[in-house]
Amino acid sequence: MALMYFSTFNLFSLIDVIRLVGSGSTRCSGRVEIYYNNSWGTVCDDGWDLNDAEVVCRQINCGTALEALPSTHFGAGTGQIWLDEVTCSGNESSLTTCVHNQFGSHDCDHREDAGVICSGPIRLAGPGSTRCSGRVEVYYNNSWGTVCDDRWDLNDAEVVCRQINCGSALQAPRSAHFGAGTGQIWLNNVTCSRSESSLIGCQHSGFGSNNCGHFEDAAVICSGPIRLAGPGSTRCSGRVEVYHSKSWGTVCDDGWDLNDAEVVCRQINCGSALQAPRSAHFGAGTGQIWLDHVTCSGNENSLAECQHSGFGSNRCEHGQDAAVICSGEIHF
Repeated sequence: MALMYFSTFNLFSLIDVIRLVGSGSTRCSGRVEIYYNNSWGTVCDDGWDLNDAEVVCRQINCGTALEALPSTHFGAGTGQIWLDEVTCSGNESSLTTCVHNQFGSHDCDHREDAGVICSGPIRLAGPGSTRCSGRVEVYYNNSWGTVCDDRWDLNDAEVVCRQINCGSALQAPRSAHFGAGTGQIWLNNVTCSRSESSLIGCQHSGFGSNNCGHFEDAAVICSGPIRLAGPGSTRCSGRVEVYHSKSWGTVCDDGWDLNDAEVVCRQINCGSALQAPRSAHFGAGTGQIWLDHVTCSGNENSLAECQHSGFGSNRCEHGQDAAVICSGEIHF
């Protein structure tokens, strides 16, 4: 009997409890803390990356990891630092099942507390899905559910793609394109203007209010880590920005030409390149300049496949930000 009690006690003491806290934190973003040995403690940022953050986001039902933040982005914690040198593949069910030093074994202080920013209660799923394409599912009332395709269009898909840092919407597939989901159908008659920061901020019929079947599950296909931005930009024209190493950055115009623009326009489903403007035609960006000396043949599937100087390797200023003007959207 004593042995049985000991086993049961250890089973429950090892249950992984995790939370996001700190200055500016939300339900799906914050400093990562885990509960161990009757107290909350932080995670050191040594080796902290997007794979680790992905496990956290999935564990707390907050969709996909957008950023894995080091250096007390959400403020310094107090007390124990429970984990260090966390190494996840990204597929683990909880953070403590990832490789890490022994609990409490570290050479850190709270200036190195790790954080995450998750996409929120949204994810892409289904057969053939990728990080930027799949059946749209939202988390509500403690369960994941799908979105009915009544009135589903590119405006709605655009909001989803932006919410999960996957660039622009290329297609808004309907009729369970990525397979039929199960369980709840949470949203129907979704109507977005494109400006919303999240899908649940769009107009809809109310959670669970629908007369749909899962054969009507809605989906998205996003362009991936590329977007057009800047004053005067449209869905098919603007300053070119790419997502790398957890942040958006621009492309320098050294050698920028119509072949490069052609790849961008095709990648975002905007037809052919009409112009390849240089010299910050759509305004100067901020932050990183990720690419320079881009050289495309025009046949590549994405801008990142073209030859370039290496991410972040340049001597440019934002006055040299490259842009595209495409012919317009292609309808499938």
